[in-house]
Amino acid sequence: MKYVAPRLFADPAMAARKLLEIAATEAAQHRRIHIKKINAPLLKEGCTPAEYGAGMAVGACKGI
Repeated sequence: MKYVAPRLFADPAMAARKLLEIAATEAAQHRRIHIKKINAPLLKEGCTPAEYGAGMAVGACKGI
């Protein structure tokens, strides 16, 4: 029997919070942040592309 470990970013709100945390550390250029500067660190932490997309959607819906 295999047990599945819980995913850290399975909750879209958690992924959105982590995206904001990473974006806050990056220097903005003309009030914009390059997407490659925030998606690479999050994906390196073990977030899947689907979890990343859900986090971006939650952030956009909440006006973040």
